[in-house]
Amino acid sequence: MNDGFRCGYVALVGKPNTGKSTLMNALVGEKLSITAHRPQTTRHQILGIKTSEEYQCIFVDTPGIHDNNSKAIHRYMNRAATSMLDDADLICVLLDITHYNRDDEKILQRVGAYKNLLLVVNKVDKLSREDCLPVMQKISQQAPAAECVPVSALTGDNLDRLQRLIVSHLPVAVPHFPDDQLTDKSMRFISAEIVREKLFRVLKQELPYSITVAIDHYIEEPDITRISATIWVERKSQKAIVIGKGGSLLKKIGSLARGDIERLVGSKVYLQLWVKVRAEWSDDEQALAAFGYSDGNQSL
Repeated sequence: MNDGFRCGYVALVGKPNTGKSTLMNALVGEKLSITAHRPQTTRHQILGIKTSEEYQCIFVDTPGIHDNNSKAIHRYMNRAATSMLDDADLICVLLDITHYNRDDEKILQRVGAYKNLLLVVNKVDKLSREDCLPVMQKISQQAPAAECVPVSALTGDNLDRLQRLIVSHLPVAVPHFPDDQLTDKSMRFISAEIVREKLFRVLKQELPYSITVAIDHYIEEPDITRISATIWVERKSQKAIVIGKGGSLLKKIGSLARGDIERLVGSKVYLQLWVKVRAEWSDDEQALAAFGYSDGNQSL
């Protein structure tokens, strides 16, 4: 470690579906946060740690900030999205250039008092340069004191520049984590998240708030990792949807999840999935705590 080594926490915040998880995975170089084309895929704060000889960036992926506080899970996710703002060394506000709107403006107003802001305008690969420019100008007018960086987390466009800017904002400090650690989450947690991602990707129905995954058993043996997980839904009709005709969807979900988990653990995986009903769990504080949705699980 050299004398000018930099280390700090970088909060990735923004409304749902701006690409926060995709960006963190791209910057860290490992898939740590699940991604899907559904709102509110991320439900917890998840650390992604990138360490080099010059720096250690501790990225904090967060749920999308939104106005819906009608259920306990909505309130939990909003707390998870904003609880680290006062402690982060740098706040990266992600903005989707293809859907910049009033929701983004409200978030910029909310974080406007912070001096340690970097505006990351994502998905520039989706528009022409001519179409990007007026949106970039509008964003710059909204937060004139903050630097604005156009990127594509999906294609990697301009991520090298973004990484250099992020590092330049970090304080000189010793690393907080070992140089080979990539996240603060266990494989037990990541396995549950992978199963949930496959549920979102396979299911056609909009069930993001009605589904959660709990790991019942996670046993590592010399040649195989054995995992038993329960998929919790809120109604019997949802259980039938998840299972599919003759169990077809559940088998597909299990097969896709097993492949991803095997790549991460580096061994064969036996994955057993169950589907159970707990009525209105997403609006039940006790159920949320039992399923791991508690403020004590936040990273900062």
